[in-house]
Amino acid sequence: MYQLKLTFQTENNILPRELDRLIISFFKAAAENYSQEFFNCLYDKSKSILKTFTYSCYLPGAHFQEENIVLSQNRFCVFFSDVNLGQLIQFLNAFKLMKFKKYSMNQNSMNLISIQTQKRDKITDSEIVVKMQGALLVRRHCSEDNTDVYYSYQDSEFSKVLKENVEIFLEKLGMNLSTDGFSIEVVKGKKVVVPVFGRNTDASLGVYKIKGNPELLNVLYLSGMGVRRSEGHGKFEIVS
Repeated sequence: MYQLKLTFQTENNILPRELDRLIISFFKAAAENYSQEFFNCLYDKSKSILKTFTYSCYLPGAHFQEENIVLSQNRFCVFFSDVNLGQLIQFLNAFKLMKFKKYSMNQNSMNLISIQTQKRDKITDSEIVVKMQGALLVRRHCSEDNTDVYYSYQDSEFSKVLKENVEIFLEKLGMNLSTDGFSIEVVKGKKVVVPVFGRNTDASLGVYKIKGNPELLNVLYLSGMGVRRSEGHGKFEIVS
């Protein structure tokens, strides 16, 4: 089990507040530069394509303003993982082709200067304590009127709806994994409001206890939990 650590050097220390748009655009550019077929497998607009990867950002000394994020240095990192090992390798090759290429953003630019492959220990326990590295988005979708309701850790149905999100993900992935016994318990939660493509959305950060069979927990470790995982949400690190 592996994740990639991508280190970016920037011209200045100001990033856009909706950083997810920037990172996703970089992923798309990397995929298309690597292979049109690879790009279409992930981002063909004519299809609803389930993503199996997630990422989180390390933003040194980040100060969040209304429209910008001000860092303490001209550098930040992205941690990228994918439950599909073959796809992870393709992304690794795609990222290598983007190294040392200037990637422009509004009044700034970033340059991928380092790619590290980091080994992750396989989960063997049925109970782990994790810290969210990307805000956890838990959502119940109503198909009748096409509306979404998002839940934070403070809501009574938080654990139930997260389990539903996990079950939907597994079903779409074609993975026959049991979610019996899966639950999430708050250790030290923090409610946050995050911009999701222009919409302020309730989400959760903090430390949580997760229970489930180890095979399922390993899938979530690499793919992230909840919804909008491929947009920088739901990635976690194991505390104990």
